[in-house]
Amino acid sequence: MKIGVFTVGLPDLTPEEAVRELADAGYDGVEWRVARVPEEIRGEKPSFWGNNLCTLEPVVEEAERARSLAEGAGLEIPGLGTYIDVGDLKATEEAMRFAKSAGAPQIRVGRPDGIGRSFGEMFEKSRAFLEEVEGLAGGYGVKALIEIHHGTIYPSASLAHRLVDGLDPERVGVIFDPGNMVFEGFEDYRIGLDLLGPYLAHVHLKNAAYDRPEDGGVWRARWAPLEDGVVDFDLLFEGLQAAGYDGWLVIEDFSAARPSREALRHNLEFVRRFSAGSLARGE
Repeated sequence: MKIGVFTVGLPDLTPEEAVRELADAGYDGVEWRVARVPEEIRGEKPSFWGNNLCTLEPVVEEAERARSLAEGAGLEIPGLGTYIDVGDLKATEEAMRFAKSAGAPQIRVGRPDGIGRSFGEMFEKSRAFLEEVEGLAGGYGVKALIEIHHGTIYPSASLAHRLVDGLDPERVGVIFDPGNMVFEGFEDYRIGLDLLGPYLAHVHLKNAAYDRPEDGGVWRARWAPLEDGVVDFDLLFEGLQAAGYDGWLVIEDFSAARPSREALRHNLEFVRRFSAGSLARGE
């Protein structure tokens, strides 16, 4: 399995700095964050979802920049972290054109809000959207992925599978994200990975933990370092091995426990220990 980093986790590095650091650390690839950063926040302190310096604008010139930077550093582009609303086919097509120019085989598509909405209504809307996206994916040769994510109508592998079931797994797939499943949607990794079958297209790696309120009550999840949280990486890699997964592992560390450059090296060493152990167990 190859290991990369989603640049949303490198908010204080420019794209040029990011590819240099990734190559020096020994990563295989870079998953670019592609989004528009509002002008009014560009002067703010760098942050994951705010003024993220490691973000590329969704325009042709930036697609060419993405390819050039990756190739210059000897890195592959396993995919693009795009931000597309359910039903926005124009943005989907623009993202697929970007991916073709950048040399990326897949993009992430719309995340339907699952809070305070009718599940049936959002499911039908999302399914209709994906059926149209499936056609675009075939035309552009770019796969469309939905990401298991808390706060959506598919926070678990089983609900993600329900949404994509029956679509062409060569065109539409699922990002398995055990870190998001700490917040909502946890299922045994092996069961979830087995259920997804051919729809398992990509894996994001991060971690989260729970904080107990001082006076008791409902515990709240927060992002945590890879090595110190709820995600059981031993079980995760056993599940990936059992599923025959040999795709990308892409790290997105939101803990801010270490400076970006230090975190890159620490996290790569951490993941390599598990991926090497998984290979050893399979021999």
